[in-house]
Amino acid sequence: MSRAAREFRTWYVEEPEYFEGPPVLRIERDESGVSVVTPMLPRGQDVDTAAQLKSMLTRLVAKVEPKRLIAWYYTPMALRFTDDLNPHRCVYDNMDELSTFVGAPPGILEMERQLLSRCDVVYVGGHSLYQAKRNRHENVHVFPSSVDAAHFRQARTILEDPADQAAIPHPRLGFFGVIDERMNLELVRRIAALRPQWHLVMIGPTAKIDPASLPRADNIHWLGCKDYRELPHYLAGWDIGFMPFAINEATRFISPTKTPEFLAAGVPVVSTPIRDVEQPYGAQGLVEIADDANAVIARVEMILRRKRAPWIKRVDAFIEGMSWDETWAGMRRQLDAFIPDRKMPVRQMNAEARRV
Repeated sequence: MSRAAREFRTWYVEEPEYFEGPPVLRIERDESGVSVVTPMLPRGQDVDTAAQLKSMLTRLVAKVEPKRLIAWYYTPMALRFTDDLNPHRCVYDNMDELSTFVGAPPGILEMERQLLSRCDVVYVGGHSLYQAKRNRHENVHVFPSSVDAAHFRQARTILEDPADQAAIPHPRLGFFGVIDERMNLELVRRIAALRPQWHLVMIGPTAKIDPASLPRADNIHWLGCKDYRELPHYLAGWDIGFMPFAINEATRFISPTKTPEFLAAGVPVVSTPIRDVEQPYGAQGLVEIADDANAVIARVEMILRRKRAPWIKRVDAFIEGMSWDETWAGMRRQLDAFIPDRKMPVRQMNAEARRV
């Protein structure tokens, strides 16, 4: 969306927050030019949340000419409160198979069916997801995760550790991202137990799982959330990037954005066999794939022994064309190329939104 903001007035609509007061939209323009819109709703009142959101967002876009409005969906559940909007273009930016996640809202598959029938173009975040959606819409395009290479490449030259990481011994295996049902916690526990001299540094929020279920050991360090700007400082001190994804329905279609981010940072990666990591990263020798604790240990030990220069040269050649600028340019071409050739129903949209 920061790329879109260079060309368009761009609103990114967050989920509502609740407070003591009347309903209001909090709008904060960030440094990239994106206006982050947060609906603030009264706490504890028995109200129709969807109706309130609909009213607030309708007023937000009321002064925008319909032919200039692009609605960009992340989730089909926004259809509940955007059926009064009728934009010139509708995009479904489908990054995950949300219906497979723990706690997926009832009706999400039906809402997605409705969205697919109304949108003009569908972008999917990986090849596995493309295979699942290619026959459900006539205009589906795959855009695998890009990378802000300059941002993460800072990790290659940063020498000083953040304060909460400085005392952790090496070798360090690091993970950053949401810690939820997609993480194989038993694998984390096993690695820590089998190699007590290795230290696992885990960064990110815990969601949809009980924090008490996280494995605890002297060599597992749960450091909590960090700002995006801080990540290169942590990655700079990691010997290995560790992606211990569980193999389950929630990970069946994922294409982890962190894969190219690790590589841009110059951090070698060991991952469980996620299909969109195996192809292309594993197949090209950029990421090591391991399906159990013993295999992870073998791959880590191999990485710690190998020469870095040949690997980093292949990495840099691979990620050279993976910028968000190129991704936005490709998405914009597909959006501009759309020519309506059929009568479409009144589309139900939300204000423009896209992944950060």
